[in-house]
Amino acid sequence: MNGAESLVRTLVAGGVDTCFMNPGTSEIHVVSALDRIPEMRGVPCLFEGVASGAADGYARMAGKPASTLLHLGPGLSNALANLHNACRAHVPLINIVGDHATFHCQYETPLASDVEGLARPLSAWLRTSASAAEVGPDCAEAIANARKAPGRIATLIVPANTAWAEGGAVAASPEVPAAPLPFIGKVQQAAQLLRNGRRTALILGASIPGGAPLTAAGQIAKATGAKLLVPFAFTRLERGAGRPSVERIAYLTEQAIAQLAQFEQIVLVGAPPPVSFFGHPEKPSILTANGTEVFTLATPEENGAAALRLVVEEVGVGALQKIQLRQQVMMPSGEITLDRIAASVGALLPENAIVVDESITSGRGMMAATAGAPPHDWLVNTGGSIGIGLPLAVGAAIACPERPVLCLEADGSGMYTLQALWTAAREGLKITTVIFANRAYAILKGELANHGINAGPKALELLDLNRPEIDWVALANGLGVPATRVATTDEFASALRRGFESGEPNLIEVPL
Repeated sequence: MNGAESLVRTLVAGGVDTCFMNPGTSEIHVVSALDRIPEMRGVPCLFEGVASGAADGYARMAGKPASTLLHLGPGLSNALANLHNACRAHVPLINIVGDHATFHCQYETPLASDVEGLARPLSAWLRTSASAAEVGPDCAEAIANARKAPGRIATLIVPANTAWAEGGAVAASPEVPAAPLPFIGKVQQAAQLLRNGRRTALILGASIPGGAPLTAAGQIAKATGAKLLVPFAFTRLERGAGRPSVERIAYLTEQAIAQLAQFEQIVLVGAPPPVSFFGHPEKPSILTANGTEVFTLATPEENGAAALRLVVEEVGVGALQKIQLRQQVMMPSGEITLDRIAASVGALLPENAIVVDESITSGRGMMAATAGAPPHDWLVNTGGSIGIGLPLAVGAAIACPERPVLCLEADGSGMYTLQALWTAAREGLKITTVIFANRAYAILKGELANHGINAGPKALELLDLNRPEIDWVALANGLGVPATRVATTDEFASALRRGFESGEPNLIEVPL
């Protein structure tokens, strides 16, 4: 067995059976090994940023790591933007990065680079295998480290000669210790805070996406009057009818400050203290009011779900108040407005859907419009590096092939990783993509106003995407995804309904 085969077999033995890949010559023996290991699914991506973003989406929905396969330093570099988002999402992810054969590194070849130096900033665990015999054990350690709470990025660099050389062996992944419970005194203190009658917010982090932990949070909120919040950049949230109501902290600094001003105390469960996305010369970075007490029940590395269960026992919880299913609503019609588009999504969203939201400015009414929709999951950009939406949808759809996926994407962000449409077409994924085509980097126009800058035509022209206009229908068709452009709300509703019913990748361009 060569090193490449031991690598893939060790991944499979460790429960990692999906690899999003854009390999090259140095990784070709790993590609060859797939012929002998049918348990590993290889998913080709035309750009490494699609591979890393898809691995993120897969981990969010599958609850386990996927791997990427990347070509040397340049391939890893192309993946870094969405690896940043994955790092901020606290998901488990394993990068396999090829490198030149060790004896070849002495030569100044065009692809020579410091692969470890490129990987280090976003890797919680990093190693270069020194021989074929070490590839399997190194891979097993990578799996174990990726699975450590709260979910981490592990990067294994495999020089070409360690992949092709004989002497590889499959290794068992070490046991991953369970996330530790917070100190019991913190549980008791949190319970005291929640019972003291002051206005309280409970901010939920990545370890509380739904299920029993979210139910526990909802029970606490019902019993104590606390309000449930998630950061603007949350990883995953189960929502809709039958689930507790959770509010997203606003993106805009002024709105977030006003939203949080009502709370006298905030309890964090695996979430960071709320701060603004960017610094501003005349606005605070900390979003909570002076005098608001901020208490950490659990850090991201601790078992926040178990901590909530213990708080439930402390506060003595009764029945859970759930969001009610929205009754049949009148479908909006007429010319396209953002409110009408959001209302259409809320009315037509199918049960058990996965919504991937990178619609930035155009989609800010979507969460309110879908609060009473059938149960669904919601995923967003966690790190602010745009171009995550289309790849995230691919990964989510591969993790949950039976579930419909709705991707809400801005036209500017979508252009970063539009190659994901090709992967969706190739794999036959149930993804309906809605492109909000406002022909601009509208969020940056808003930032100009936010900073009080009276921008002139030269600056504004740099933020326009209308010369030439991007034809998303042609782009999607060229990548194998059927697409349509709608002109009215009625046309949008019909296209959205057809898209969900088709069970195939499709795209709807909404000109704004």
